[in-house]
Order: sequence, then C-alpha cells, then structure tokens
Amino acid sequence: MEYTTIQKNISASPRKLRLVADMVRKMSPYQALDILQFTNKSAAGDLAKAIKTAVGNAKGTENLFFKSVEINEGMKMKRYRVGTAGRGRGRPYKRRFAHIKVVLTDEIPQGKVSKVEEKKEEVK
Repeated sequence: MEYTTIQKNISASPRKLRLVADMVRKMSPYQALDILQFTNKSAAGDLAKAIKTAVGNAKGTENLFFKSVEINEGMKMKRYRVGTAGRGRGRPYKRRFAHIKVVLTDEIPQGKVSKVEEKKEEVK
C-alpha cells in the first residue's frame, strides 16, 4: 500500500531541497530522519517534516520504503534588491518556492532485495 504526503509552497529553493533529498532517497524513512536531524542545511528541516507526516499517515507499519521523493518548483515571487545595480537602482530577482511529494510503500521496491532472500537464492 502507498502512503503519500504533499507539502506545497515551502520557502526554500527547489535546487537546495534536491541536494538534501538526493542524500536520503535510498534509505529507509527512519534512517533518513536520523540523518536529517544532524544535516547542516536549512532544507533538511522541511524535508524531515514531510517525511514525518508520511510516516504518520502509514499507521501501524514498521517496514517502510521510499517509493519516490519528488521536489518540484512552486510559485515564484518577483522581488527587488536595491543597490545591486549601482546608483541606487534595484534589480529584480525571483524568490523561489518548492513542493515536496513523499510516497512511502510497505512493499520491498524492485532492485532492493533483503539479505535473507539473497542467501535463499544462493542455496538453491
């Protein structure tokens, strides 16, 4: 069964969030939460919050795996930074936001085989 969580318009750049998401994508959600707790990136807290919500949605299941962790672009707000253009003028920039989508599953994903199953195949 799949358990999904979507958090929208997180005030962090998608590029910065993807750096943290790539770090934990191959782990179990519980290992990812432990790693994110000690990661020195501001985006780690936002991603940890989304993972905790997804784990909370999956009540009573111990063996969870990431099916997907997607970081997508959200809205962009136009802002002006004064003084960057010289002579007191301002330059426009876009304040970027992101969407986080975490999908957990209790089935073992293809490509990940447990050590017990590997030993059974070797014995045969």
